[in-house]
Amino acid sequence: MVPAVSADCSSTSFTPLVVLELASDTKQEAIVWLLSRIRDPQQNGGAELLVEQLGLGDGGSEKENPNLFLVGAKWQRLLSGAEEVGLFKEFSDGSMRGFTCANKHNFKHFKGDGDSFLSMAECQYIIKHELDTLRAKDETHVPGHPQAKLYPGKSIIRRLLSKGVLIQVFPLHEKEELKRLSYSWYQKVKLSFQPLDDIRRYYGEGQALYFGFLEYFTFALVPMALIGVPYYLFDWENYDKYVVFAVFNLVWCTVILELWKRFSTSLAYSWGTLSRKKAFEEPRPGFHGVLGFNPVTGREEPLDSNTKRQLRVYLVSLPFVLLCLYLSLYVMMIYFLMEGWALSVHDEEPTFWTGVLLFIPSIIYAVVIEIMNLVYRYAAEFLTGWENHRLESSYQNQLVLKVLVFNFFNCFASLFYIAFAMQDMALLRQSLATLLITSQILNQVMEAFLPYWLQRRRNKKMMRKVQKRKAVAEAELPLAEQVRLEADMSTYLGTFDDYLELFLLFGYVSLFSCVYPLAAVLVVLNNITEVYSDAFKMCRVFKRPFSEPAANIGVWQAYFPESETQLILWTVAIEHGLLAFKFILSFIIPDVPKHIQIKLSRLEFESLEALKKKKMLEASELTKGIHRLPLVSNDLAKLLPVRGQRRGSPEEKRW
Repeated sequence: MVPAVSADCSSTSFTPLVVLELASDTKQEAIVWLLSRIRDPQQNGGAELLVEQLGLGDGGSEKENPNLFLVGAKWQRLLSGAEEVGLFKEFSDGSMRGFTCANKHNFKHFKGDGDSFLSMAECQYIIKHELDTLRAKDETHVPGHPQAKLYPGKSIIRRLLSKGVLIQVFPLHEKEELKRLSYSWYQKVKLSFQPLDDIRRYYGEGQALYFGFLEYFTFALVPMALIGVPYYLFDWENYDKYVVFAVFNLVWCTVILELWKRFSTSLAYSWGTLSRKKAFEEPRPGFHGVLGFNPVTGREEPLDSNTKRQLRVYLVSLPFVLLCLYLSLYVMMIYFLMEGWALSVHDEEPTFWTGVLLFIPSIIYAVVIEIMNLVYRYAAEFLTGWENHRLESSYQNQLVLKVLVFNFFNCFASLFYIAFAMQDMALLRQSLATLLITSQILNQVMEAFLPYWLQRRRNKKMMRKVQKRKAVAEAELPLAEQVRLEADMSTYLGTFDDYLELFLLFGYVSLFSCVYPLAAVLVVLNNITEVYSDAFKMCRVFKRPFSEPAANIGVWQAYFPESETQLILWTVAIEHGLLAFKFILSFIIPDVPKHIQIKLSRLEFESLEALKKKKMLEASELTKGIHRLPLVSNDLAKLLPVRGQRRGSPEEKRW
C-alpha cells in the first residue's frame, strides 16, 4: 500500500514514487520539453504522470544539483498501467489472473478505489514502464542538445540515459514499511524462514527469488554438513570413503535442484508471474548502428549487422577470454612454485612459523583469484558492451557466459590439477579450505562492511548538514534531504554477483566435498552470514532497485541449476565418446602396414608350399619302401629251410 503522505518540503501534491536526476548542465528547453512529455495525456503520446521539481530545501547549497524531479501518478492511472504491463493478481476464486480495470471489483483485496490494491513496488514498476515507453514523435534531437539524436518511435528515457543527459532513475524508499521489513528480516536474529512475501512486496519477485534460493540452498546443505562432520573426524585414507561420498554428492545435487524447480514454480504461481507474458523487449540504451527500419515493428531505429557482431565475438572476445585463461594458468603455476618453496623450507627446519608459512601461498593465491575475477569482470563488461548486442537479454547471456567460464577456470583449475595431476589429497584439502575461507572473508568485507562504512559516512555528513540549519526531531530527514541522500547512495547492480558467488560455492561443495567434507559446513556458515549481510545492504546501503517480475532465477536457470549435473553428464559423455573414438581408430588403423602384410603372407605361403613338398617327398619314399617289402620276404623264404622237414628227415636222425 502506498501511503498518502504529501511531500511538504517540496510542495508536491502527490505521493512521490520515483526520482529523475538530470545532469546539472541540462538546457532549460530540454527540461521543459521532457516534463511536458511526461505530463501529456496518453492519447497525445505522453505518459500522463505527475512530476514536480525537488526544491533545494532549507539553506540548500549551490553545489547541489537542482535538476531532481519527483514522479508520481493518480490511482486510476496506476490501475490502467497495471493492466498495460499485464500484472497478475489474485481473483475472487483464488486463482491468479491478469488484472483488468473492467473486472477490478472481482479481484480479491480490491476495496473502494483500490488505493491499497497495488504495492508500492508495483506502482514504481508501473511508473518505470510508462517512462520507458515514452517514445519520440517527430523530434530529431533533444531540444538544446543537438548531439542527442532521437528516432521516431524509440524510447526517450533510454536515449537520454545513453547520452548522459539523464543521470539516473530510481525508486524512493518508504520509511515505515522499510523499518518493519528490516525488523522482521535481519535486525531480529532468529532461526526462522525469511519473510519472502514481504521481500517480494517491497523489492519485487526477482529479489525475493534470490533470497528464496539462498535460503533453500542453505537448508539443502544441512544434510551434507551433518554427514561431512563424521567423515572429516574419521580420517579414512582410502578411496572407498571418497567414492561413497561422491555418489551421495551426485544424488544430492540432482534431488535438490529438481526440488528447487518445484519450489520456485510454486512461488512464481503464488506471486502471479508464472503465466505472465514477457513484454516485447526494446533495444538496449547502449545499442548503436546505422539508421534503418526494424523488420518486426516497422519503426526507424539503429540497426547493426549480426555478422559484424559475430566477428567481434569470435575474433576479439574469444581470443581475449582464452588469453585470460592462459594468464590464470600461468598464475596457478606460480602458486605451485610458491607452495613447493614453502614446503621445502618447512621440511628443512620444521617449526611453528614454517607451519604457518605453508598456508601463506594459498592465502595469497586466493586473494589474487578475487582480484583477477574483479578485473576480468570489468573487462568482460567492456567487451560485451563493445560487441553491441541489441537486446538486454543477449547482453546478459554473453556477459554471464564470459564471466562464468573464467571464474570457474580461475577458481577450480588449481584444485583439479592437484586432484588429478599431483594426486595430493592433503594439499587438495588445505587448498580448498584456504580458498573457501579467504574468499568468504573477502566477499563479506567488499560486499557488506565497506559499502556500509561509506554509506555511514554519507549519513553522518547529511545529518550534520541538516542539524546546522535546524533541529531535526527523532533524527528524521526532511523529504528533500532524504531524496538527495538516496541519490548519493550506491546503485544496486542486480543479483548477478550474488548468483555467481552461490554458483562457485555450489561447485566447491558438489565437486570437492568428497575429499574435504567440511566444505558444506563452511558454506552453511557463509550463507547464514550472507542472508543477514545481503538484507542489511539492501535496506541500508543501496538505492532501492526497481521491481522486476520474474518467474525463475533468470539467466542462471539455464546455467546454475543443472550446471553440475550437466558437467557430470558431459564428462561421462565425452569419456564415452573418446573411448568409442579410440576403438574406431584402433579398428581403422592396422597394426601392420599393407606391404608388410603382403610380404608376410608371401613368406607364409612359401613356407606352406615348402612344407607341402617335403611331406609329398616323404610320402613317396614311404610308398616305395612298402612296395619293396614283399620281394625281400620271398627271397628270405627261399634261403631258409622248412623247420619241420629238417627235424623229421632220416638224414637229421642219422646226424
